[in-house]
Formats: sequence, structure tokens, C-alpha cells
Amino acid sequence: MKILLLGSGAREHALARALSRDPETTELVVAPGNPGTAQIATNLFIDPNSPDEVVTLAREMGADLVVVGPEAPLVAGVADALRQADIAVFGPSKAAARLEGSKAFAKEVMASAHVPTASARIVTSPDQLEQALDEFGAPYVVKEDGLAAGKGVVVTSDRDAALKHGLACLEREGGAVVVEDYLDGPEASVFCVCDGRTVRALSPAQDFKRIGDGDAGPNTGGMGSYTPLPWAPDDLGQQVIEQVAQPVVDEMARRGTPFIGLLYCGLALTSKGMRVVEFNVRFGDPETQAVLARLDSSLPQLLHAAAVGHLDQVAEPRWSDKAAVDVVISAAGYPSTPTTGDVITGIEQAEADPDVHVLHAGTARNDDNELVTAGGRVLSVVALGEDVAAARAKAYAAVSKIKFDGAYHRSDIAAPAYVER
Repeated sequence: MKILLLGSGAREHALARALSRDPETTELVVAPGNPGTAQIATNLFIDPNSPDEVVTLAREMGADLVVVGPEAPLVAGVADALRQADIAVFGPSKAAARLEGSKAFAKEVMASAHVPTASARIVTSPDQLEQALDEFGAPYVVKEDGLAAGKGVVVTSDRDAALKHGLACLEREGGAVVVEDYLDGPEASVFCVCDGRTVRALSPAQDFKRIGDGDAGPNTGGMGSYTPLPWAPDDLGQQVIEQVAQPVVDEMARRGTPFIGLLYCGLALTSKGMRVVEFNVRFGDPETQAVLARLDSSLPQLLHAAAVGHLDQVAEPRWSDKAAVDVVISAAGYPSTPTTGDVITGIEQAEADPDVHVLHAGTARNDDNELVTAGGRVLSVVALGEDVAAARAKAYAAVSKIKFDGAYHRSDIAAPAYVER
């Protein structure tokens, strides 16, 4: 199978690693890719948000499957263009991608499908924003309606901070804000592979969104993750299929916009039961890095079956008995103004442990062919272990070997306080 993978982050490196290691894959091209994917696939520089460029490349390489990593190409209609060209693609149409592109639309679909979620108000003016904040009270949950790469949500007990974030969102063109009830209880992420009718759940994971230890500081794209979740119900994946993913897939089909791709279900396991926090329409970052490290069955086969509507003919995904922990190393100044151009060393030493692999996100090569920082989240260090504690120990031992100026990581990813609930 010839596969084209779109994207350039650690999520795409994790996908490339899982795809390239499978005998089903005969050729793998990543566009545009990064220095990490260049070691296991062919990187080609195109604009992944351009439907024309993506279709042209897919035709030139004779791609049997295109896998879309980030959300932006989906909202730009890349999957639509590929389907019109009769090229199998794992990723939803532009219309179906509104589940991530608009928080308001997602709430509407959930209401129609009777999916449990937080009560919410959609506001488009400062007066409505203030009224909603007063109605729901603290802790305040304020979400930008459109795409925000995981950074558009503020959860705070400070009304002034909530108001400031909401007003900033409203100032953008077509600005709208979702204000909703705060959901107590731990959060979990469950990825669901969908073909428009059938749903398969992947292993649940938990990510760490804030920059600082103890969940302090601003939201980021994610500072780490782990899987499985010892504290979660053993049948959480099946619960998500029955109560969330299948009803949403059925509702989207009823609307004439079938959902084909990855439905990311962000959940809160509250005192009143499971509630949906948000949907994304692609593999989540950083959870993908940990989840795919445990996958023992064929990822190309699973994604291709979803793309062509034959998911019911593929067996449930199989998982390693081991746990996986992913620790993100970020650049100084992230998430506001990360520094770039700092030389990175120690990756080979970190990967000397066969249970550890390092995934590239914000990296590049300088004129001297040295690996340097080129983004906010620089690397994901992923380790396997007999349990979460063992995987965590291996991950942090590997992190300690990687060096660059200003390198930062949380020290409490998958700490006992989170895992022993």
C-alpha cells in the first residue's frame, strides 16, 4: 500500500512510525514532514492545506491511501478534493470537520444525537458574554468557537480573566464564544475510527494541557500523555461508542455529511456520569504518541478500511500489555514566544533504551546540518513499560539525556497523583 501522510508534527511522526513499520506499507511519503519522519519515510514539501497540491502529489505517487494529520487541511476541504479524485482518504469532509471547526455546531449535533455534554451558551456580543459568565458562575469555561490548535479554551475562577479571553475571541472576524458549565472529574481522550457507519475505539489516554506542574499556567497544545488509564472503567471505549461516537456518526449520516476519519472524544468522567468536553476530527496530539506506541495490530489496514467504508470487515485493534508515557520537551518561552535555532543533542543516547523512541515536532536542520529547535513543542519522548510507573521512569530517564538551551518539560506527567485515582 502506497500511503501519503499530511503534516509535520510529533503526531505525524508517530503515525509515520506506525505506518512504516507495518508490512502493508510499501511506500510512505510525508508532506511536508520533519527531520524525524525523514529517517523513516520520504519527505516532500507541499502545502498540506492546498487541495490542488495534495491531489496532484497523491496522483503522482499513485497513493492508495491519504492520511490527514492536522485539522487545518480538513477544514480547507482537502479530503473533499481527494474523494472527488477517487483517492481513498482517512479524514472527514469539510462539512463534517465542523465538529471541530465550530464548537457551536458540535453542541448542536450533540443535542440532536442526545449525547451527554455540558450545558452551554453561544454568545456573539460582550453583553451576552457577561450575562453567560454570571449565569454559569465559577469556575468559568470559555471556548473560542473556531479552530485554536488546543489553545482556545480558558478555565479559570478569575472572572476578569474569563471576560478578557472571551472579549479577545469576539474581536476576531465572525467571532463567537461558547460559555459552558464546568465539568468536575478527571478527563480522558478516546479516539474513534469511523467509516461513516461503523466505529472502532482505540485505547483511552489522558493528556496534560497546561504548561506547568500541577496543571498550572496557560493551556498549551499538550505537554504529555499516558495510556492505558488504570482508574477508568475497563469498558470506557465501548461506553464511548454506544453513548457518544455512534450516535454522532449516525446523526452526521442523517444530515447527509457522513463522518469518515478519526473522531476525538474529549471526555470528563464526572460525578454525574460521562460528559463530552469537546470533539476534534483528527488524531490528538500528544495522546497519539502514547496510544500508537501500544498498537499491536495493523494501522494501515485499519485506516484504509475506514477510508473505503469496510471498517466492519476489520477486527478490533489489538494492544500491547505494556503502558506508554509521552513527555513533551518544549522550547523556552512556549506557549507565548518560543525561542528557535537552539542545537539539540542527546537523542541517540535517549533511544539507547529499546523501550524508548523520540518523536520530532518543532525541529529543523540548520546550514551545518545540525538538529535545532524550530517550534514551541520540540520533541515527544515516548517510553513503554510493564505499567505506567515503569514507563514513566523510562521516559524521564530518556528526557534527562536530551539537551538544548532553554529546554523545558513538566515533571509530573503520569505522576501517581493522576494515575492512582
